[in-house]
Amino acid sequence: MDLLAAVRAGFAGIDADPALKDKAVAELGNWLSHPDYAAYKPQVEWLIAEKKWSVLLDSFYQIMPFGTGGRRGAVGIGPNRMNLWTLGASVQGHCEYLKQKFPGVSLNVVLAYDVRQFNDKRGNYNPKLPNPVFGLTSRNFCEFAAGVYAANGIHSHILPPDAKRFVSTPELSFTIRYLKAHGGLNMTASHNPPDDNGSKFYDERGAQPVPPEDQIMSELVDQVTHIKSLPWPDAVKSGKVHFLDAAPHAAYIELCKHQSLIPPPKQDELRVVFTPLHGVGHGCAGETLEAAGFKLHLVKEQSTPDGAFPNVTKTPNPEVPECLDLAEKLAGEIGADVVIATDPDADRLGGMACTSATGKGSYRFLTGQEIASLLTHFKLSRLASAGDLPASPIVVTTEVTTGQITRIARHFGAQIVNDLLVGFKYHADVLWQLENNGQFGEVKGTPADFVIATEESHGILATEHLRDKDSACAALLLAELALHLKRQGRTIPELLADLSRQFGHFKNELQNIVMTGLEGKQNMAKMLDALRTDPPKEIGGLPVVGFEDLRNEDGKMGPFKGETDKAARNFLIFRLAGSGLEAKVCLRPSGTEPKAKAYIEVSTPPAKAGVGDADWAAACAAADAQAKTLADDFLKMALGTVGQTPA
Repeated sequence: MDLLAAVRAGFAGIDADPALKDKAVAELGNWLSHPDYAAYKPQVEWLIAEKKWSVLLDSFYQIMPFGTGGRRGAVGIGPNRMNLWTLGASVQGHCEYLKQKFPGVSLNVVLAYDVRQFNDKRGNYNPKLPNPVFGLTSRNFCEFAAGVYAANGIHSHILPPDAKRFVSTPELSFTIRYLKAHGGLNMTASHNPPDDNGSKFYDERGAQPVPPEDQIMSELVDQVTHIKSLPWPDAVKSGKVHFLDAAPHAAYIELCKHQSLIPPPKQDELRVVFTPLHGVGHGCAGETLEAAGFKLHLVKEQSTPDGAFPNVTKTPNPEVPECLDLAEKLAGEIGADVVIATDPDADRLGGMACTSATGKGSYRFLTGQEIASLLTHFKLSRLASAGDLPASPIVVTTEVTTGQITRIARHFGAQIVNDLLVGFKYHADVLWQLENNGQFGEVKGTPADFVIATEESHGILATEHLRDKDSACAALLLAELALHLKRQGRTIPELLADLSRQFGHFKNELQNIVMTGLEGKQNMAKMLDALRTDPPKEIGGLPVVGFEDLRNEDGKMGPFKGETDKAARNFLIFRLAGSGLEAKVCLRPSGTEPKAKAYIEVSTPPAKAGVGDADWAAACAAADAQAKTLADDFLKMALGTVGQTPA
């Protein structure tokens, strides 16, 4: 039996669309025979010999989709994995896009990379055979990309090979604008598992493109049949590779430092524990905090950039409380007031806050929803107190970020954009529309009126001069909030309780419905389509009083701007009410991970004047219980559409 016949026989035992199996067989034949893929052949043959049918099908049934501004996923062999071929095709398409968008111009891009290195932690490959992807770092990917840009006549700007620092995601956004470049590329998988990697492309604004521009670029990527490239040494010799000096970095830190809202700390006035979780955050958030006068107590075990993330529990993601265990331990030892953490590419911020103003209490984990509310309130209140609020202040957030932000914004007379899709490229688009049209929807103003933008997954943007989420300015605001409260003998947990009383208690839950591989992807599509076609009348005992399918072209979002827009709008919203509560359930597939995300929110009205602590605590507990009931019922309902039950 020849290799492809063996593959066909092996795929027969997998429940998947026959057309996709045929596609995988055809791609496998190409990778086994084409000279461009000769280096991968020993591993492919081994996978077949070992009957790794699920791995082979998932690796070859499609070309990794170009979405959410690029490609992100597991590094590996095959067109549905991150490797030099999938990156090269993406970069070649980006070159065609730039030439089309800026005809006759000498083009420049900025390249950034994180700390990742592929070590096959999933054990998919034979360590005794040659493997072109083993050991690939984000820097290696960027050097290959520079060779593709150079072969296409495009100049790239990258850190020199001996650089001891990195360019974080927010600093990339800044550097594109600082150098007046035409775009950029960031090699990062953010907080994904260690063996993942990804390519995020940026436009001349320092943002990821939104529809229809991302659709145009996606189509050009799909049309690539040949990748022009130069080896890294030849790309450097061509004069098309330029090494970044310290000027953009210094200007970025200076910009972040100037977002300060209160007088700087006196020596050791506030004790801050900081961890970059082995990522690039110290050169971003860490340096900003130090420049603003904060003395940092570093979690030494996690301070070295390391793509294997050896000393991180679970995952290097500040959305996950367990990864802050070493930071919490250090905080308790030194009596810290606040813990601040950044994710690997330093665009997300997380943390913990001490329950005592003396630093002798326990530590409360801060969710992304809480950080969003805290920093929105802090910035609006400080600007208002100083008389520095813009004439028409603007706050920006997403459909799945806590509704408490809307109430806070309106309290300070701010305009609010609160229904964006998930992804900071949409926040950046608001700024772009304000800059060019003077309004976004019903919100009118200019970027100078912008105050803050937030998202539930620990993303904050606090200055109009960047166009992606930024842990540096966010870290400064969080540290200054802790300092401002300490000067009053108060704590962040106490402020959270006050915000709850003043603006209403909001309980937000996130359900991750994990569905891996090709079969999982098919089930995810079936699940959303079933709920779209026959939406439930009630969830968790609460009646559904409103239903929105953002793919409805007769709805508020109008006709599709392309396939990328259609994919992003695979988003269902169920609005509920009852028992004096408001509630909402949103469901969408993740754009970067093999799962669907269900966002549950239950909220109370603000506390009435004179209500006692016991009565208010009971009202909050009732909302929390309703949120859990909603989450459990919706998970059961969603999985039931594909014949599954919750684990």
